Amino acid sequence: MTALLIFSSTFALVFALGFQSQNVNNGHYKAAFFTSFAIALSNLILFKTVPQAGFLEIGAYLAAGPLAIVASMWAHERWMPK
Repeated sequence: MTALLIFSSTFALVFALGFQSQNVNNGHYKAAFFTSFAIALSNLILFKTVPQAGFLEIGAYLAAGPLAIVASMWAHERWMPK
């Protein structure tokens, strides 16, 4: 269960960071404002769960990042106006 929580919060964090970067670069002020809440919440969850991580949890942490950044790039292209 902890591995799933770490995977999910890492995915959400990296997705939000990637989305946030594109929002800032493209001048989407409102989206950048609201994305900050997702970043903060995901960080809080990680700070609580990662200190007791074992090998499975570390694997979940490492797997989530690459998947999330690609997903955020794909989503931003489709969800945000040009």
